[in-house]
Order: sequence, then C-alpha cells, then structure tokens
Amino acid sequence: MEKILIIGGVAAGATAAAKARRLSPEAQITMLEAGPDISFANCGLPYYIAGDIDSRSKLILQSPESFDEQYGVKVFTNTQVIAINKEEHVVKAKNSQNGSEQNFEYTKLILAQGGLPLQPDIPGAKADHVFSLWTLNDMDKIDNHLKNNAPKTAVVVGGGFIGLEMVEALVKRGLKVHVVEKMQHVMSIMEAETAGFITRELKAFGVGVHTETAVTKIDSNSVELDNGKKLDADMVLLSIGVRPTLQLAKDAGLAIGEAGGLLVNDKLQTSDTDIFAAGDMVEIEHRVNGKKVRIPLAGPANRQGRIAAENALGGQHSYKGAIGTSVVRVFEAVAGTTGLSLKQALATGMNADAVVVHKEHHTAYYPGAETVSVMVIYDKETGVVLGGQTAGYKGADKRLDVLATAAATKLTVSELADIDFAYSPPIGTANDAMNMAAYVAENKMSGYGPSILVSELDAYLESKQQVIVLDVRDVFAHQKSKLNGAYHLPLEMLQPNIERIPKDVPILIYDETGKKGHQAVRTLLGAGCKEVINISGGHTSLQRHAAAAGFKNFSMTLLPIEKKSTQEKVLEETETNKNVSTEELERLVIDVRTKGEFMSGAFPNALNIPLDDMMSGQVDLGDNMDREIIVYCASGARSAYAQQVLMSKGFTNVKNGGGISAMMSRY
Repeated sequence: MEKILIIGGVAAGATAAAKARRLSPEAQITMLEAGPDISFANCGLPYYIAGDIDSRSKLILQSPESFDEQYGVKVFTNTQVIAINKEEHVVKAKNSQNGSEQNFEYTKLILAQGGLPLQPDIPGAKADHVFSLWTLNDMDKIDNHLKNNAPKTAVVVGGGFIGLEMVEALVKRGLKVHVVEKMQHVMSIMEAETAGFITRELKAFGVGVHTETAVTKIDSNSVELDNGKKLDADMVLLSIGVRPTLQLAKDAGLAIGEAGGLLVNDKLQTSDTDIFAAGDMVEIEHRVNGKKVRIPLAGPANRQGRIAAENALGGQHSYKGAIGTSVVRVFEAVAGTTGLSLKQALATGMNADAVVVHKEHHTAYYPGAETVSVMVIYDKETGVVLGGQTAGYKGADKRLDVLATAAATKLTVSELADIDFAYSPPIGTANDAMNMAAYVAENKMSGYGPSILVSELDAYLESKQQVIVLDVRDVFAHQKSKLNGAYHLPLEMLQPNIERIPKDVPILIYDETGKKGHQAVRTLLGAGCKEVINISGGHTSLQRHAAAAGFKNFSMTLLPIEKKSTQEKVLEETETNKNVSTEELERLVIDVRTKGEFMSGAFPNALNIPLDDMMSGQVDLGDNMDREIIVYCASGARSAYAQQVLMSKGFTNVKNGGGISAMMSRY
C-alpha cells in the first residue's frame, strides 16, 4: 500500500491530498502542517480586513476533521517536520504545542511548504504595531489592532500585490495611508505606464506614494525614509516579498536550483525520485523563454499539487511550466501582466518589441463604456506573442486571459488579429482591443505604422539632434495637458498645412490614444516626410508613464487627479445652457455632442443641443428661419445629420462646421 506523506497544506498541499485520494481509494494519505490551519483562502485575507468579506469563517476551506471525513486524510496541525531520512523513508516531526516528537513513514513524499514573508532588518521592525500578512493569525492580529487601538495613519512597505491590496483595505478602514516602494514605481513587475494607471488611482484615493526610497527606521508613530522624509504611522505593514521555505529540503540534501527554489523536473520530482514538491518553494520552467523561475502564485501552486499527487501515485503527467499571469484590483482600477514584460524579454536577449492601444471595453454608444488598455509584447521577427499587460476599470481581466492564452500557446500577432471575440454592444466591440493591438503590432512589424513606446522616448530623443513633436488632438485637450515644446496641429488641419512641415526632420506624433496618430503618420509619410513615428498609446500612455517614472529629456503638464472616496457619492446633473435665449443671438452656433463631451470644452458661446434632442423636436430655436446657424460635433458626422434635421424644419441658412478642431480654426 502506498503511503503518501505531504508536508504543508493550504494551496499545493491540500490540493495534492485531495487529488491523491481521488486517484487512490486505498492509499494511506497523511498531511503535516506546521501552522494551525490546513486550508484557508490566503488570497482573501486583505478583503476581510477591508470589510469586503464579512465573515471570517468563509475563509476557512477545510479543517482537519472535515478533511478526514471528506477525503480520509489524516491531518496533523502545529506539526513541524525537523528531519527527512531519505534512506529509511521516514520523517521526524515535532508538535509545536506540547513538544512531543513522532516519526512518519512514507513511500512517496510531497513537499509543499510554500514560503514566508521577508522580514527586513530595520530598527523597530519587531514592534507590536508592525505586521505582515500571510496567515489567518496575521489577519486576526491586524484586525484586532484596528478595532482596539483605532490607528489613524499607516505605512505599507512594499508596492506589490499584497501591499497594494492592504493599502486599499486600510483606506477602507478609515486610515490615512502611505505606500513606500524601493523600486522606480509600484507594481515593479509591470511596465511603468501600466503601473502609472495604478499610481494615479492610489493618489485619487488620497494615498501617499513614495518610490525609489526605503524605510530606515520604524518608531512608535512614524517611519523614517532614506530620503530624509518622516511619515506618520500608527501602524506599519511589511510586504516586501516572499522567500521559499527550503531549510528542510537543504538539510535532506535535495538540490536547489539556479533561481533559488527547490529544483524539480517536469514530473515535479526533486533530486530524490521518491520526493516530489509543489508550490511556492519550487522553481519551474517559464513557458515563454524556458528559463528557471520562481512564480509564487496560487494558480500554479494548485495545478502543481494535482500533478505531484498524480505522479507520486505512478502517473507520468508533465508540468509544462507557468507564465506568471497575475492581476490586481486597487480600489476601482485593475491591472495585470502575463508572460514576459518587455524589460524581461530584452534582458534575456530576445528580439522583442511591444505596442499599446487604448479602446472602449464595449461599444462607446452603449452606456457605461470604459477605456481598457492593452500592451502586447511579441518577437520582432516571428510575431510570436511573448506576453502582455492590461489595465482598466472594466474588461482588463478578460483581455489579460486572452494574452495569457496567446503566450502559452505561442500564437502570433497575426493569429491573434484573426480571432473572433465575443461581441454584443453591452459586452464588447466588433474589433476588440485585442484585435486592434494585434493590428498595430502587424503594422509596426511591416513598417506601415512606425511607432515608439513611451518608455523608449528618452533614449530616442538623446539619439537625435532635432525632433519635431506634433500634438494632433483638439485644442481643448492640448490646453489641458501637453508635451512642453510640442506643436499643436489638429488632425483635421494637418492636410491643409502639410507644406509647412519640414520633410527631413524626424517627427513624433501623438494624439489621445494612438489611433489618430497612426492616421497622421500615414498622411505625413505620404507627403514625403522621411521619418515619422507615432507615440504608441498617445497622450494616455504619456500621462501614465510620467506619473510612475517621469521623463528625463522633456517635460509635460499632468492632468489633475480627480479625488475619489470609498464612500458612495451622488452625482448631480450639470446644466449646460443656463438662461440663454436663442432669439438674442444673431448667429447661432450649436454643439450637437452629448453633455459630457460639451463640458470637456466647446466653441465660445455655443449652445449645447445634443443631436438626439434636436431630432426629437424638443428644442425651440425661434421663428427666424433665415438666421445663420452653424452646427458642429466631434468629427462632423453628427453635425451633418443635425444640418439635415434643421433644414427639414425650414431653416434656410444652416452650415455644417464639422469637427470641433475644424470649427475652432475656421471661425
């Protein structure tokens, strides 16, 4: 009879035990857990502290009793394994509560000890108001401190996944929170512009963001940083990373890999054929570049636990590796990464490139559309997808899963471009953001659509003696925020001014998202300009990169960050036309865009009459049918309809002013 002994519970260990029982009703299965809990939702701990999860018991997935009853697995909690005798197939364990020791025999051993939070060597780090979050007990200590001591301020050290989730939790508990990150920006595994989306969200909710600095001392109600700043801190949360639990494996003589984790083969066997391992303690192969990596995530840990159990019972299931797909929600913002980042791909010598698009997550005309951002990272020569990142308030997770699938299966950008994605106006768009990102990548590879990432701008400007930067957005967008030194020439006015633009000087183009910038690039290349490059992602990407990392060789005005609150707020409708009589105006200028568009900037003294209102006949423009009326919109399309509507009502002197940019230049 097989004796399967599992050291460690939670994700990998508990999953391995359950899988082993399903495969073998006869096997003797025993699990040893050093802590008091064998299976709990550790990823849910910050959300209990935040109040999003209202019951602690919901986080407890199994108890020793329920595991035995359901699976016939004997579970020993508070049991620390102190030695493995590989030759005798015996482990020695010690009960941490009463000190008793016990031996356990095995035919196959599965190590699933996970990892532990890194503890920095900082003065004050062991104080009672300093916490880490890893177990239910850790969660209880934090929750009790919040209830019993009513802290007003907190500092979170570390801007990774758990750190930012805890920032949100503490803000929801009413604290003023600062996050301190040693790297250039929070979420350091992401590109700066992706992290910039999260950075702006943190600041919108009043979080202090301190990057490229470290905590040097923790006092009773403050922390000191290495840049000289002192931050108020009635409590401190340390979240600077995780180290694998390897001492037992090292003492047993098991091989440690180049990435610092326990070395396993594709069957998840260690250097001892009767010992398997899974979860945060192992290093595995990255599916994109084949390098050995540590990926301490719940998804891979669960899958590894299943495979380790299967192979421990004689299976030959190969683990193909992982791609590190991970996502975070910070307040209302979501961002994620999968596969290799561009930095990682280039660092390993891959011939990689990337593009960025920003597009509505469903059709713009259906209420509730939000911009979703997609970065696709690919091999320049083959077009194979190497990874990607997404960000947005809605739809980012869906696109991230597509990128994960593409990277895992080695799809090319051309294959990605041809995929039919689910479409209905409330759900998606006919050409999804994924399709559009793939199109942009194809255009860049072929040379049809030259583009540059915002992260590459500093190096590009350093390599050129002279560069012209053109902002092709409308005048209102340009006035609110721009690259300082950029020339403003709205796209609608590009063709009429084409002869004024030098042909031999490199030109950088940007619009709001990159879409109109591509059109401007094609126009200028067609006119004979030799080097024209679109800034991928446009002004949106510029803003985010500036928020996270800044630029060395140019400056830009940043859009103000709209303040948000975790408390619900009621929005009042804004009146756009107050006390205006159409009879008083000799020339009537009508903006037929929506109220929201109108409020973002409009022609001086224009009236806002949305096209829908005009078509419904609810608007009274008076009895002067021969008065000059000029209608305009964003592009000229809706104003053409408005012109027809007014002429059908008998108005004789109606002109289509076209788009807002054309309107501003003509009148």
